[in-house]
Amino acid sequence: MTEIQRPGALYQQVAAAIREAILSGKFEPEAPLPSESQLMARYQVSRPTIRNAVAALRAEGLIDVRHGKGSFVRSAGQPALTIERRISRTTSGQFTTPDGTTWDEAEQPVVYRSHTTKVTGPRLGLSEEEALFGCDRLLTDPATGTRMMHRTLIPFATAETTPGLADAPDTPPDAIYALLTKAGHKLWWSETVRASMPLPDERAALRLPDATPVLHTARVTHGTDDLPLILEELRVGADRAELAYKITAD
Repeated sequence: MTEIQRPGALYQQVAAAIREAILSGKFEPEAPLPSESQLMARYQVSRPTIRNAVAALRAEGLIDVRHGKGSFVRSAGQPALTIERRISRTTSGQFTTPDGTTWDEAEQPVVYRSHTTKVTGPRLGLSEEEALFGCDRLLTDPATGTRMMHRTLIPFATAETTPGLADAPDTPPDAIYALLTKAGHKLWWSETVRASMPLPDERAALRLPDATPVLHTARVTHGTDDLPLILEELRVGADRAELAYKITAD
């Protein structure tokens, strides 16, 4: 039994004590948190106080609630999946992204017509409201269950000057690179990564636990005269995956 003797609201005192137990290893990563009754006895407080304390720790990302199973201490270990962001080209001229992962499509790709925004326009060297094709994919890694959202944005100008692309904007990125090369472009890529808290649709699609940020990757394919040709956006939960890069001298 641990007596609470700290200033502040009672549930905050309990949350601080549980936090200390987690960080010190008394409550081990991936282990179930003691039951509400056990925590009530341990800290000599009421059930509502325990529930408020656990809710606060969930918001901090220290506790993961698994429906039907209870509360668990979240692991701070290595992510389940490393996604290699390299691009390779075979001797036959085909492009590959050799991350060692074969992603399954959780849903059929969704193709639509859209337009550039304040965010996507500058990445593509375009102003706002420029027409483009979009293709959204929801992918899963069969080995770890990691889910990834992948979006490809193709300006109409790129599609119209690349034979076969306008008729099939759902072409996978690797195959698009080959089409762009066949159209006369010498390709290179730029990529940026940022972290943000998920929007409701991202959290649902990626099945993210509480207080889990999303890694948002934006890759631009450049062609002749450094012209931006297409934009790919990848979103994956930061608790499940990390991104890896091979860096060479420019």
